[in-house]
Amino acid sequence: MWINTAAFGLVGLLVIYVGHWIRRWRNPKCNGILPPGSMGFPLIGETLPLIIPSYSLDLHPFIKTRIQRYGTIFRTSIAGRPVIMSADPELNNFLLLQEGKLVELWYMDTFSKIFAQEGESRTSAVGAVHKYGRSIFLNHFGASSLKEKLLPQIEQVVYKTLSSCSTQDSVDIKRVASAMVLEFSAKQILSYDAETSPINITDAYSRIINGFMSFPVNIPGTAYHQCLKNQNKVVSMLKDMLKERQNSTELNHGDFLDQICKDMEKEKFLSEDFISQLIFGGLFATFESISAVIALAFSLLPHHPLVLEEMMAEHEAILKNRPNPNSSLTWDEYKSMPFTLHVINEILRLGNVTPGLLRKAIKDIPVKGFTIPAGWTIMLVTSAQQLSPNTFHNPLEFNPWRWKELDSEVVSKNFMPFGGGMRQCAGAEYSRVFMATFFHVLLTKYRWTKIKEGTISRNPILGFGKGIHIKLSKK
Repeated sequence: MWINTAAFGLVGLLVIYVGHWIRRWRNPKCNGILPPGSMGFPLIGETLPLIIPSYSLDLHPFIKTRIQRYGTIFRTSIAGRPVIMSADPELNNFLLLQEGKLVELWYMDTFSKIFAQEGESRTSAVGAVHKYGRSIFLNHFGASSLKEKLLPQIEQVVYKTLSSCSTQDSVDIKRVASAMVLEFSAKQILSYDAETSPINITDAYSRIINGFMSFPVNIPGTAYHQCLKNQNKVVSMLKDMLKERQNSTELNHGDFLDQICKDMEKEKFLSEDFISQLIFGGLFATFESISAVIALAFSLLPHHPLVLEEMMAEHEAILKNRPNPNSSLTWDEYKSMPFTLHVINEILRLGNVTPGLLRKAIKDIPVKGFTIPAGWTIMLVTSAQQLSPNTFHNPLEFNPWRWKELDSEVVSKNFMPFGGGMRQCAGAEYSRVFMATFFHVLLTKYRWTKIKEGTISRNPILGFGKGIHIKLSKK
């Protein structure tokens, strides 16, 4: 009898404990008033509705419905982590200026450990690392490098890629663009050669992006497990290349890896782990952003012949103004294609390749009657700003001409495809040059027919289902 009583007592205590735990989960501690929202289910939060694909260029339903329900600032929980999401332009621009004061750049936990050097605060360490990373990327991919050597090299790799495509009955343009950009960037960073590499980095990165927004359960057979497995393969290859370069008697490749090997002697945070992660992240950023814009262009442009007509006229004018029509594209010519750059901006705005920017609150932040608790992740939902009817009339309409009228200050506060504030991507100009050069070669040398168009989706990262297949032929 007493055994039954004890058992019922234990069950009762367990029910009380679980109930208390759930109440604490749904009502987190806060030294003030939390923004409205829901924490979802214990542990998983609201992760599942966030990663369910939507099939539209519109804002992902997870974000859109919560903005409609709660307003532009709301709370949620993703993979067990409390998150404040903000689609408020005023707050987002304020937070971008508060790095090191109220917020810090947020990384995955494993990556964060790389920054934590003994004797340094996390904030100062991240600041020093960011300054170095931005400097080295600008040195190899910034405007000076683009003018002096990269622009003609980019044009050559685009010519080579499109020439190869023109010999095939059909190509998946997203995959082609991914391989072109990734292999070119990897060549500049570490003298990568696809023919001699132990792994195909395009395939590896493609599998990584496929599992990037899957539910984070590291069990064999899951997309997330495959994502981590491929990430480890790439990082392992990068570490091997670093060790090989360090053991080399001469550093004469002139690439990113040469410079970072030399800098290892004076910068103590340049560990093997950090360098491999820095290169991995740099390749990931160029791989997805540029190829996604190129792929989306092939989806949008055939439905907008007037846009295509004006782009072609702009590029034909560049050829006519050259003393030698067969000479290489110059920096001045790149700067003389404003409409093409408007088209690129419009695709970037609609594409919203990534849903937002991540920060972490260093201390409690009072904002508009609410409090963002210290330690919480903050997502600045820049995708919502770029699709806001308050800034962009008919925001889902593909209209490159809108960029002729938009005020530059309004644009700077609401259009952030490459981040904002002190964290704006060091590869922003490189990305625009690559895309503009691709369109220049495509429009002056080739014509194309769309063979098959896959489904455009968001989860909330932009995806292309089974791809966009085209038939390319020389003019």
